[in-house]
Amino acid sequence: MSDHGSGPRAFSDSALDITDMFVFPSPERSGSLVLVLNVFPFAGPTARFSDVVDYRFRIRPVSVDPSARVFDVGDTEYVFSCVFNAPAGGDVQEGTCIAPNGESLTFRVGEEGTAGDSYRVFAGQRMDPFFFDGPAVIRSIMTRQLAFTNPGYSTVAHQNVLSIVIECDRSAMFPDDQGPLFAVVGETAIAGAPQFRLERYGRPDIKNVVLFPKGFDPVNSDLEIRDLYNEEDAFALGPAYLGAFHSRMNANLAFWDGLDGKVDWPLSADGAHPLTELLLADFMVVDVSKPFSGDGTFFEIERAMQNGATHATCGGRAPNDDCMGTFMNVFVNAGNGPQLTHGIDGPAVPASDEFPYLVPPELNPPTPKLPSLGQAKTGR
Repeated sequence: MSDHGSGPRAFSDSALDITDMFVFPSPERSGSLVLVLNVFPFAGPTARFSDVVDYRFRIRPVSVDPSARVFDVGDTEYVFSCVFNAPAGGDVQEGTCIAPNGESLTFRVGEEGTAGDSYRVFAGQRMDPFFFDGPAVIRSIMTRQLAFTNPGYSTVAHQNVLSIVIECDRSAMFPDDQGPLFAVVGETAIAGAPQFRLERYGRPDIKNVVLFPKGFDPVNSDLEIRDLYNEEDAFALGPAYLGAFHSRMNANLAFWDGLDGKVDWPLSADGAHPLTELLLADFMVVDVSKPFSGDGTFFEIERAMQNGATHATCGGRAPNDDCMGTFMNVFVNAGNGPQLTHGIDGPAVPASDEFPYLVPPELNPPTPKLPSLGQAKTGR
C-alpha cells in the first residue's frame, strides 16, 4: 500500500503514519497549488490528529541537469506546518497552519475549509483514495512471479484516513524567480524543538514495494530498513546508511525487473540499478506553470528527464492517477512491453474537482482482508 504501515514506528502509532501524498495544480483555481497529506490508515470514527506531531510539507525549487539527468535541488525551502491541539471535550479538535509567507490559519477539524488571504485549509476524515492490489504484491514477492489478476483487490477500498488539504496561491508563496519546478516532501515530526522526523513521503510505495523485501538483498537481508529511511532528510541523505539503501534498492529493483522473464534495466558493472539514484531522490516533482490535466501526469517529469526529453505535463500526482500502474510498468518492463495492469482502474469513488477534492468518509467501511507479510519480509 502507498505508505500505509511503512515501518515498525508507523505501526505503533497510526496518527503519525503517513498513508499518501498528492501534489497538483488546482483544477478549480488557476494559479493555485494543492497539497494533500493523508495519515491514520483505516481511521475509525474516533480517529484524531496527534497533538504532539507537526504535519508538514517541505518544498524546494529544483531544476533538471540535462547531462546527468538528475534533479538539482535548491537550498531555499518553503514549509507549510500544521499542528493540532488535544480534542476539546474529547470531540472537537482545532489546528493551526503556518504558511511559508508567515500567514497563520486556525481551523476546526471536519469543517469544509478555512480560507485566509493566500491559502485555504481543510483537515478531517476522508475516504482513502489509494488503489492498488497489495495482496498481489505479496504473492508476487513470495512466488517470484507476477501475481496480479483482473479484477484485483484493493485492501483500502472504502476505508478512511485523516486528510490535510492545503490550496495556496503560488504567487503569494513562491517568488517569481523560483521554479516552475518544485520538489515536495510530506513529513510527520515531533512538534517543538528539537524536531525528530518520524515519517516522510515523496513517492508512493518506495518503502513498501521497493525497500520492504529483505531476502533479495545480498548485504542486509536481516535489516528492517524502513524506519532508518524515514528518519533521513529526503533532500540530503546522510552517509551512515546510504550504502544500505543502495544495496536494498539495487537488489529489489532487479527482482521486479526480472518478473517478466527479461531484463529491461541492465545493472552497471558494480551492480547499480539505473533507477536507484532517481528513486533515492525521494520527492514529488511538480511544474506549477502547467495546468491540471487529470490522470496520467505522475512520474512524467522523471521519465522525460531519463529520456533526455522535455516534460509535457505538470507532473506531481492527483488522487485519480494510477500511480502504481505507472510504477509497475516502469519497474517490470521499463515501458518496453505489453501494458501491465494491477486490475484496479481507479479509486473506489473518484476524487472531485472541487476543494477539498477527496470524497467524504465511508460511513460503514468493510472489514479489510489484510495481506500476510511474514514471508514477504524475507523475499523467499
